Amino acid sequence: MNAAASKLACTLAACLLSLTACFGGDGGGKAKDDASASVDPADRQAFAKYDTPVTLRIPHQYSDIALPEGDTSENNFVSRYLALQTGISIKYAWETPSGVQYASTMNYAIRSGDLPDAFVVDRQQFRELKQAGELADLTETYSRYASALVKSIYDATGGKALQEASIDGRLYGLPNVAIEADAPTYLWVRQDWLAKLGLAAPKTLDDIARIAKAFRHIDPDGDANADTVGIPVDRGMVYGEKTGNNGLNAVFAAFGAYPRKWIAGSDGRPVYGSVQREAKETLKLLAGWYKEGVLDRQFMLRQDSQDLVADNKTGIFFGPWWAPYYPLSKSISQDTKADWRVYAVPLDVNGRFNVSESPVTDRYLVVRKGYEHPEAALKLLNVFTRIERNQDPGAKSLLAATEQLDTQLRNYYPFDLLLDYPDAIAQRHDRLTRALAGELDPGQLDQETKRLYDDSLTEREYPRKNLDAWSGSTAYQQWGSVGRAETVKVESFFADPPPSLATMWANLLSLEMETYAKIITGELPLSAFDDYAQRWHAEGGDKMTEAVREAAAGTK
Repeated sequence: MNAAASKLACTLAACLLSLTACFGGDGGGKAKDDASASVDPADRQAFAKYDTPVTLRIPHQYSDIALPEGDTSENNFVSRYLALQTGISIKYAWETPSGVQYASTMNYAIRSGDLPDAFVVDRQQFRELKQAGELADLTETYSRYASALVKSIYDATGGKALQEASIDGRLYGLPNVAIEADAPTYLWVRQDWLAKLGLAAPKTLDDIARIAKAFRHIDPDGDANADTVGIPVDRGMVYGEKTGNNGLNAVFAAFGAYPRKWIAGSDGRPVYGSVQREAKETLKLLAGWYKEGVLDRQFMLRQDSQDLVADNKTGIFFGPWWAPYYPLSKSISQDTKADWRVYAVPLDVNGRFNVSESPVTDRYLVVRKGYEHPEAALKLLNVFTRIERNQDPGAKSLLAATEQLDTQLRNYYPFDLLLDYPDAIAQRHDRLTRALAGELDPGQLDQETKRLYDDSLTEREYPRKNLDAWSGSTAYQQWGSVGRAETVKVESFFADPPPSLATMWANLLSLEMETYAKIITGELPLSAFDDYAQRWHAEGGDKMTEAVREAAAGTK
């Protein structure tokens, strides 16, 4: 063993020994008095350890983890700590390396009836399992065993999260909670290029077009090559439930259009945004932008539109608040002078920045009907949610161990279902700002905010030398300039097509993408939108509208 490996092993041993010393090493039996002493009396049931060890079979989607010698993905220092705390022995029913394979394997398990004891499912799988009577009713389990922290997170959604996981007033799943900051799509601009050209910061659609044209024609990167392109566009053009880089959602929103979303119509009932008049008006503008080179004219041919940003072939794009993690980290690695700024634009004709809501939840931790200890899954969720908030007595030692392994603690949790408050980014930004100003003890920060604090200090001392430090600190600091901008939030409805309409809905989405792309690129005239809308209604759109309205009204 070399010196570095020896040091790592010793550090890990010290971290893990501290866990064992605090909570005992018997792996079962009666809960330790010193462990329960740190629990609020109201939470005694939530964190009470089983007198007799309980086995929980779960599927596992493994991610980027490093394991000390002798540890396995199923039996490692985190799973052993969870067992010490709860008396729950975790066994993997099966493992997959990716979300796509996990979903496929889960679908097979549902069809075959060979379900694990507890597992995470998407919205459609949740509805299918409930209709088949395969899910345990967790109503009383939640009331009795959910920790105060877990309840407070769900309560912060105004009851919406638990409502999404309930059918006929009964709770059948423990949902994740969407982060509100992830909904908007902002405009990111090279500030150094704006300064070089003497251009003002953008506010309107006309401002954006003017900047994109200037960036293309004046060679702002100074390489004497006409290789700077317009605004990159993802081939999907807009995002549905979750946003991403290079979507045109913000342009549509400036017209009051919300394609790929179900929004409230004039009577308050859901209508599909892609077939509304406002979407047609937006497509007219985008077709003009494409013709003038405001948009990248090769966007339908590119494998990954993010490459243009990463390679500094453009200085303007639409993206979420987390864009500094990627592709901007790659942009900075190639040009350390790149000064990216974010703006809550474009504004509509009334000067407002419009955003459609993201779903409050889209995944659910469920328990198969008939499992003897349905509360076991909730007990695990209680513990690793407490660890994430730095409220667990073993959190610091666990975090120290994963820092030595150069990975994230959350990658070791049994379920891919982290709970956080809807305004988590705002809370984290505020705590980070206070800690950096010396108003808050960094030792009191949760693990994510503490990491951001350390990154911010690194970035202050060594600007743009550590890209991980630059990405995190920049993302949160830049969020502060747009996250609290005056925003008009448009209510959205989210529902997956019932199995009988799944193929039809897939065909309608394909028709939509083809029509939108051809109108924008000039292959079809704007009038083709009217033909598309008529086909959409006639070829199943009306049936899907009825299904979404029934789901929104709570009739199943």
